[in-house]
Amino acid sequence: MTEFIPPGTRYFDLPSPFVMKRGGELRGARIAYETWGELNAAKDNAILILTGLSPDAHAAANEANPEAGWWEAMLGPGKPIDTDRWYVVCVNSLGSCKGSTGPASVNPATGELYRLDFPDLAIEDVANSAAHVIRELGIERLACVIGNSMGGMTALAFLLLHPGIACSHINISGAARALPFSIAIRSLQREAIRLDPNWNNGHYDDERYPESGMRMARKLGVITYRSALEWDGRFGRVRLESDRPDEDPFGLEFQVESYLEGHARRFVRRYDPNSYLYLSRSMDWFDIGEYAGGDAAAGLSKIRIDKALAIGVHTDILFPLQQQQEVADGLRAGGADAEFLPLESPQGHDAFLVDIARFGPAVSGFLATI
Repeated sequence: MTEFIPPGTRYFDLPSPFVMKRGGELRGARIAYETWGELNAAKDNAILILTGLSPDAHAAANEANPEAGWWEAMLGPGKPIDTDRWYVVCVNSLGSCKGSTGPASVNPATGELYRLDFPDLAIEDVANSAAHVIRELGIERLACVIGNSMGGMTALAFLLLHPGIACSHINISGAARALPFSIAIRSLQREAIRLDPNWNNGHYDDERYPESGMRMARKLGVITYRSALEWDGRFGRVRLESDRPDEDPFGLEFQVESYLEGHARRFVRRYDPNSYLYLSRSMDWFDIGEYAGGDAAAGLSKIRIDKALAIGVHTDILFPLQQQQEVADGLRAGGADAEFLPLESPQGHDAFLVDIARFGPAVSGFLATI
């Protein structure tokens, strides 16, 4: 298997050894990142973006890579995260297959891919590696750290483990801990991958790749990323034009099935299955209450920042709205001027990627106050 690295990606080497939360360590590891805008002389205009499970560091077009990024509508000159004002850094998560060291990387001790020899990965490890990049860039204090989905978890760990590293925080569809429903969905996704015979205990290659398992995992994910309201409005019960072939009587019949199949097939060969397993499990393990006797609210109250905004949507079933309410309440208990903003978007967990008409003004409005 190969890594899937966008052109123009840059790297910082992690300290060697890089000690991980659950007892492992990495040697010769690196973190991929990209930047936009200019860091001012005071170095006080920097924003860090922490991503969800699958994105790379290429959040938007830049000089090194003019291709549109995964958050293109949100980031750039004159956009909600205005790079005429802000110096923006986006890191690719440790454990990913998009440039940062992960299971698809070569283990320098053996010369072979890590595969399942990669150490147990925690959200805290992702946070600590991102903090290393910020320090290497010479930034003592970020103006803001923005975390989306899994990145919202990472941001909370980042702020708790590195006091004073940021003035403010925007938590977008994130959470202080995984809920049972989300754990259950991710467990099924991992099971689908591991039960594919081609997974072969992590020893697959391009010729024998666990495509069926990854397709099923991705379909499950996409179903939970959007809402039933959107599925109904977008597809209804519309059937495909062609009849099912006789040799596949239970094949694709509805447009929604065809959409999921196409989406899954575009994803499977662009993401490493072992990386998917490791990052998925890291979310299930994360609970900021570990730092306060099991109490998530008390764990959040240990974070010290000036201002915060927690944004969620009513139709998000994967990171439901009460989790963003919990984040805002907990940060407020710690002394932050924290606001909770529930949005009415019909597009579920993925709304922050596509519903820029709602999320853009919320983000730009908050950034205008710092």
